[in-house]
Amino acid sequence: MSRSDPNAAVYEAEAAAWDRDRRRGLEIEGAWLRRFVDVLPPNAAVLDLGCGGGEPIAAWLRVRGLAVTGLDLSETMLALARARHPEGDWRRGDMRTLDLPERFDGIVAWDSFFHLTPAEQPPALAQMATHLRRGGTLLTTVGPRAGEATGTVGGASIYHASLSPAGYAAALEAAGLRMTRFVAEDPEADRHSVLMAVREG
Repeated sequence: MSRSDPNAAVYEAEAAAWDRDRRRGLEIEGAWLRRFVDVLPPNAAVLDLGCGGGEPIAAWLRVRGLAVTGLDLSETMLALARARHPEGDWRRGDMRTLDLPERFDGIVAWDSFFHLTPAEQPPALAQMATHLRRGGTLLTTVGPRAGEATGTVGGASIYHASLSPAGYAAALEAAGLRMTRFVAEDPEADRHSVLMAVREG
């Protein structure tokens, strides 16, 4: 069993608390999401990995005319998304075993990808790459340096991990992706470390 498996149980148990405390504005994500949308074609198809209750990220993307597929491990989170946006496309799934029939113009994994272990992250990036069309863009949050950490969701502990920036560059290259932007502990994003990459070819 991987160390990241307990995270799914934490999010399921703490879904209501997480959703209650989740900021509904885009004070943290806004600048990066705008950069992301700016490089996508009109009416782009976007996969939101770790969509949670569908707000604020998926909802913001949908308002801008993007076709959003939301994927999450937590059925409780997905139930919230379906109740708020019944016309949306909300699916249960795991980014470590991603296997969807569609291909996307963009993938966003904000505050979700970094719950995978260091060993799980490179193959997950490769799975994401196979789900991106050529020229498609990935936006995700990572850590500023290689290591593991523990955070909290509600009252429960949650696991985080990161490769080094060079490790991400190598993993992305191996997956057919090229890093286009990386900012460690971005002060404009509440000190989130964020990277963007494009699928080559």
